[in-house]
Amino acid sequence: MGGVCAGDVMTTPVITVAPDATLRAVADLLTHHRIGSAPVVDGEGVVVGLVSEYDLLARSGTTVADVMTTAVVTVSEDTAIEDVRHLLVDRRLRHLPVLSGGRLVGIVSRGDVVALMATEWVCRVCGEPVRGERPQQQCPKCGAAAEQFELQEQPPGA
Repeated sequence: MGGVCAGDVMTTPVITVAPDATLRAVADLLTHHRIGSAPVVDGEGVVVGLVSEYDLLARSGTTVADVMTTAVVTVSEDTAIEDVRHLLVDRRLRHLPVLSGGRLVGIVSRGDVVALMATEWVCRVCGEPVRGERPQQQCPKCGAAAEQFELQEQPPGA
C-alpha cells in the first residue's frame, strides 16, 4: 500500500452534523446513510467533535453536543495510509476525519482501507502484483511504466 495517502481513499463529501442537532435527527441521519458516525462541525465548518452510534447508545443528553466525543483524532490528506491503518487499529477507531488547512475535506473508515487492500494490479511485463487504489508509477520488480499495470479482478472470498 506504499505511496497511498488518506486523500486517495477518503470518502467525500462528508455527512456532518451541528452540535445543536437532536439525537433523534442524528440517529435518523446515521440510519438513512448507513454510516456509523458523523463529524460535528461548527458554523465555520471546523470539526468540534464526532458523534457515533456508540455515543447515541452509551451517553445521555438531548443534543449532539451532550454526547459527542470531543477528543477527535484527525489526519491530513497526505497522511500515509500505513499511518492511517495504525491509528484505526492501535486506537481502535472506526473513522478518521481528514483535514486540509484545518477544514474537513473527507473521512477515512476501516472499510476504505480494507477496500484498498482488495485492489490488486499486475504488471503485464513481469507479472509482479502490487496492491493499491492505483498502480505504482513503475513496477518495483522490472521497472515497467504504470501503463503496463492491469487491474486484477479478485474472485469472491479472496
